[in-house]
Amino acid sequence: MTLEAGTQQEERVAGRVWTVRLDPYGRPSAGTVRLSCSRPACADQRFPGGAAAGRKAAVEHVNLHLARIRAGGGPRGEAWCACRAADCAWHTPDPVAGPRGGARSAAVPVRCGGPLVLTVYADRAGRLWRIAEMCARCAAATPDCRVLDTAPPPARTAPAGTAQAAERPAAEGEPASGTDRGGMAAVFSDHGPFLADAASSSPTATPALLPHARAASPVKTSRRTKRWGKIAQRIVPHDLEPDVLRLELIELGDAFRAYQQRTEPDLALLAELHERKARAFGLWADVSGDGSLRQEAQRAEKAAQTTREMHANRTGQPAGDTAVGDQPTVERLLTRQQAVHTRTVLNYVAAHSPHPEAEVRLAVLMLTLRAARAGTGNITGQDLTGWLANDVERVLQQLVAADWLRLPGTIAEVMASCPEEPTAFTIPTLLPEQPRPFAFGKTTRSRISAWAQKAVGDRKIRKKKLGAATRLLALYTAAHTRPDGRLGHAEDGGLHLNQAAAFCALSPDQVAEHAGLLVTADWLAEADTAGGRLHGQLTERILPLCGLL
Repeated sequence: MTLEAGTQQEERVAGRVWTVRLDPYGRPSAGTVRLSCSRPACADQRFPGGAAAGRKAAVEHVNLHLARIRAGGGPRGEAWCACRAADCAWHTPDPVAGPRGGARSAAVPVRCGGPLVLTVYADRAGRLWRIAEMCARCAAATPDCRVLDTAPPPARTAPAGTAQAAERPAAEGEPASGTDRGGMAAVFSDHGPFLADAASSSPTATPALLPHARAASPVKTSRRTKRWGKIAQRIVPHDLEPDVLRLELIELGDAFRAYQQRTEPDLALLAELHERKARAFGLWADVSGDGSLRQEAQRAEKAAQTTREMHANRTGQPAGDTAVGDQPTVERLLTRQQAVHTRTVLNYVAAHSPHPEAEVRLAVLMLTLRAARAGTGNITGQDLTGWLANDVERVLQQLVAADWLRLPGTIAEVMASCPEEPTAFTIPTLLPEQPRPFAFGKTTRSRISAWAQKAVGDRKIRKKKLGAATRLLALYTAAHTRPDGRLGHAEDGGLHLNQAAAFCALSPDQVAEHAGLLVTADWLAEADTAGGRLHGQLTERILPLCGLL
């Protein structure tokens, strides 16, 4: 080891560590916690408000230290890894027996490597926070550790004698002086005796025989200037080959972090990122032989497939298909599975409505969607008049008389209820103790109910003052469409006229008339009842409501 290298090693200092703890204080029933910091200048703080107030103060305290560190220049490139100073105990499991110390240090190989980084660690229990200057390899191996900043590499300075020798012009023709030889020997310790002998035995030796200041190797220079990155809590090795794989992994890590900063999700972009990650990690596994990389590639492939399916559910475009031309993507209100549940509800209402009238069936459908999970729901007079206009009281009387609906008060009180004080109602056949006709959760129930409300309350249908039978036909057509808005399955070529008529409480001959009313309301672009089937297509404005057959 040279004198210069030894001096540089002695000048390096251990990485700094800030540890913030949150511990119980006093009697457990008091709920007081104590906030302490490893820095002597930080006094302990006590918070009687419980752990939540203490965690908030701890996070603020950590952020204060981070701001001061960055204001002071950030992490120091000349510092040693603080994790290594702790015997790498932050990411190495404790042995079953034997104390930590020199014996363990000798048995455990050195894990440090990469540039020095500034990290922050927070345990999942919310009791410990740690800021540390540590190497990139230890940071990647430590769970729940985030890299905040990277220190520049320490400057490599040449000795004064070397610089003076390099500045001498070749034309001087003077041999190197004792001072220069001493300076050169301090740096090039393996060549020192040779230079001394050459200078004494050959007085006519020219400076051309003297070595100039050592130049950095091209390989080492390119290694120091290569970008480094992190993806999936892994440090991308700077010497990973092929180089195109290393760059792809670094760019993918940056792309995933940029996606997390987006205000709106883009599932198509996210699926593409997962696909790229699956390919890159698969190649990385082939190159390195690391089985965990292969597992990560498989997880990324599954994530890409799941994301594509989510995108297909939202847009109505089957997974794997591509958009045609410049047709804009349509955001659907229902996913494919939610549309299946919607058709289940429609079939249930058609079979269990206490009266065959269209107005009663429409009320039964809307009330069922509100009480589908627990048999109870809330209603206001404004809701009812929006569905049934002037037939509200008659329909409610029929439902109450059939014991299909139970109200806490009179119908007049229901009509007078407002959103601030809605009326609670009960549907006995949907109570939890009864056989459950639906298998969806509360989120799906809410989405289907919102879908039905949008369809029944469509502004053009309200403007045309279309009746309950026409509104039921609008719901039925929207629930039985393909992604392109055409009615029925592609192989069927439309909807069965008898089934549509039965749901809407109409005769088959009346369906054409009501379908024509939907055309005038800009709900259907076209409608035809030839061949015992209802053919047609939803207009572009109704496509978000289509049921995705």
